Amino acid sequence: MEFGIQIFATDRTLQPVELARAVEERGFESLWLPEHSHIPTSRKTPWGGRPGAPPLPEKYWRCHDIFVSLAAAAAVTDRLKLCTGVTLVPQRDPIWLAKEVASLDVISQGRVILGVGYGWNREEMEHHGVDPSRRRALFREKILLMKALWTQEEASFDGELLHLEPSWAWPKPVQAPHPPIVLGAGLGPTSLAHIVELCDGWMPNRKRDLEVSVERILEALADAGRDPGSFEFTYYGASPDPEFISELELLGFRRVVFRVESDPPEQVLATLDDLARFVDSL
Repeated sequence: MEFGIQIFATDRTLQPVELARAVEERGFESLWLPEHSHIPTSRKTPWGGRPGAPPLPEKYWRCHDIFVSLAAAAAVTDRLKLCTGVTLVPQRDPIWLAKEVASLDVISQGRVILGVGYGWNREEMEHHGVDPSRRRALFREKILLMKALWTQEEASFDGELLHLEPSWAWPKPVQAPHPPIVLGAGLGPTSLAHIVELCDGWMPNRKRDLEVSVERILEALADAGRDPGSFEFTYYGASPDPEFISELELLGFRRVVFRVESDPPEQVLATLDDLARFVDSL
């Protein structure tokens, strides 16, 4: 099993260059950065879209751009996998996003994992011109359009929502056919369909019904003619709980990503030290 670190890389915590060095030096496999372009101050949508949620932490509107941060991380590391955890695909221009992902994969010599999600903040989406009720359909077409740009010499796409006339776009990713795409979302009918059609992995962040969910995904992959053995499960935002990690390993999870708070730099380093010692003790 591999272990990674997830943190909101903000202007008030350990900066991306020092963060990436520290994570790699302590033997972690991957660094996962979340993103939000901004947070509208109306705060109409509760945290995570869940009624009764606590106030949204400040780190959500202070985070750096993830691709700028991961490019900086790529320049000062050799082995660390560089991961979006997650990028909000419906809010992003897919042509630019495809180029950012491919460029980062080339610069890092094939170390990118593309964690993707639908988003939950309705006002944030609307500011990007996205109808929240259509974000899942838009997500699907943007992923398909990006795959065309990554894999076709002369790329084109025709969907219900998006169209790309025949176009040239380089660089192509180092990883073939493209970096792994990992969906970070709950397992409903639409997300299951997207996992089977579009994704190379699933990344839950809640413990409820994990065994059932894994079984559903493996069965759906097999029914679609895909090899379940080539699909990866990652648990996102874990705490250092040896019993739970053992359960994840039995369920076939390949990776556990620990959540680290966006604390002052010295506290982040101390937390990374604690987590490294925990991993060594397993």
